[in-house]
Amino acid sequence: MRKKAIYVLAVLAILLLVRNIHRIMLEVPDDAAQGPIARIIYFHVPAAFTAFTGFFVALIASVMYLVTKNLKYDSLAVAVTEVSLAFATVNLVTGPIWARIIWGIWWTWDARLTSMLFCFLLYLSYLALRPALEEPTQRARISAVFSIFAFADVPIVWFSIEWFRTQHPAPVLRGSGYMDPFMKSTMYWNWPALMLVATILILLRLRQEQMRLEIDGLRRMAHAVQ
Repeated sequence: MRKKAIYVLAVLAILLLVRNIHRIMLEVPDDAAQGPIARIIYFHVPAAFTAFTGFFVALIASVMYLVTKNLKYDSLAVAVTEVSLAFATVNLVTGPIWARIIWGIWWTWDARLTSMLFCFLLYLSYLALRPALEEPTQRARISAVFSIFAFADVPIVWFSIEWFRTQHPAPVLRGSGYMDPFMKSTMYWNWPALMLVATILILLRLRQEQMRLEIDGLRRMAHAVQ
């Protein structure tokens, strides 16, 4: 059943990505002020949306683990976090590429950039913490608490360009920023495409986590027999 779901999602993701890339490259005009480099926003912003959606799912899964003590929620949390961190990396990499052309620099300690980097480091620390904890329930409990703590930075990233008007462009989804409706809809349509890709990766990663839990169970049984 899971394999069939992955195949179906993969077909949908490919079709939507092909449609979006065709639209981004051939139908959307160059930005009047920024030129061709503005096309990077069609991946930069949806990648951030995908990462934040995943971090929210990881938050819910972490809370559910603390409530139920069911390790399946811990598996979901770590699977979603790993995939979401990959999309956060896409966001962090594409941002400086755009900045180098528009601002003339690769990086500046702007409020949005700094808070996003801090968010990335928090979730990277979450993944680095887990291998250091061998006992599954202890690992799940501490990881869940850390995931809840890490998510506190996500709203800060989201609202940073409203709270601190620094170098980063004003938000186009709300606030004073403006984006042509055709360009905005193109950017929106790339979000579900990336979400489909993320879902596929999460399903694959979740299966790996379930296999790891089975191996841990067999290992504990073997130690008990000895």
